[in-house]
Amino acid sequence: MDKISVILIEDHNLSRIGLCAAFKQYKDIKVIDSATNGKDGLKQIKIHQPDVALVDIGLPDIDGIEVTQKVKQYQSENPDFNTKILMLTMHDSEDSVMAAFAAGADSYSLKDVSMDNLVQAIRNTHEGNAWIDPAIARIVLKQAQITKANSTSKSDKVVQTETTSDIQEITAVTEEYQQIIETYPLTDRELEVLELIVAGCSNAEIAEKLYITVGTVKTHVCHILNKLCADDRTQAAVRALRAGLVK
Repeated sequence: MDKISVILIEDHNLSRIGLCAAFKQYKDIKVIDSATNGKDGLKQIKIHQPDVALVDIGLPDIDGIEVTQKVKQYQSENPDFNTKILMLTMHDSEDSVMAAFAAGADSYSLKDVSMDNLVQAIRNTHEGNAWIDPAIARIVLKQAQITKANSTSKSDKVVQTETTSDIQEITAVTEEYQQIIETYPLTDRELEVLELIVAGCSNAEIAEKLYITVGTVKTHVCHILNKLCADDRTQAAVRALRAGLVK
């Protein structure tokens, strides 16, 4: 079985050493190197090209957000470079979470996540499926609600999608997702379901909150995945958050 190669960029010695030791318990994970700052970590990522890089946001020189931005830029210039970024964040740092999200990291996890969940996040990220911690999704959702309430700035791109009853205004943050929204607009009900998906609700919980059947929820979820060109609920949540599709 091929192991997933990992580089860990973490400036706290205890956290870094503890994680490296803990990963040895998992047969499919191999930490090939680690770094205590962003610049060294960036060099190691380019040299080793690991499957997944775990990047702490709070680094002493260039932070994890800048590391992610530079990796993504390097990736755009080198198509064969396939390292995925799993960003490690603190629960109460909303500004950092929003910046990490905008930087383009592939997955997002809280630092106090269990080892089993962190390893699963690494596996999902390696397979090309975004992994986002529910608590982080709630932080981004909260910020999106605040931004929505305060209206959009002149630089925001606003798309209007017609439904059978009214017009839903959507703030898009990237050309990619704006094009998806323009081509396949979501209905009001689909937006409600999508918001609950982002909040981490199961199909049964969504059905209960919206007073519809689980079968109806599944139909809406299927439509949402198709319209957002998403492979699963997690990827749909990530795209929804990046595109500002939450109310």
